[in-house]
Amino acid sequence: MTQTVKEREKLDGLYECILCACCSTSCPSYWWNPDKYLGPAVLMQAYRWIIDSRDDKAKERLSRMQDPFSAFKCHTILNCTKTCPKHLNPAKAIGEIKSLLTGIKTKPAPVHQ
Repeated sequence: MTQTVKEREKLDGLYECILCACCSTSCPSYWWNPDKYLGPAVLMQAYRWIIDSRDDKAKERLSRMQDPFSAFKCHTILNCTKTCPKHLNPAKAIGEIKSLLTGIKTKPAPVHQ
């Protein structure tokens, strides 16, 4: 499956994550619930796959995030974004997941199949 330039640009700021976990270790929700809350690093990587136009498992991925310890445990404190050494924005990715989960937004259909 191919991808347009515009579809590919949606992944910018997501795939560059080096999984250092600075975002997760700076997150109060993760401090208090490390055994339940996925944390910013994992959620940003999940969003990277959810939004990828080549991935056909977005609904399945989102269905696994329906519990209160997934994206909704994020309280938008933004420590994750402030501490990222790559200057990425996990909080924005988590917000996008929340929008998809609540139906405010939907994943666009791929242009090329």
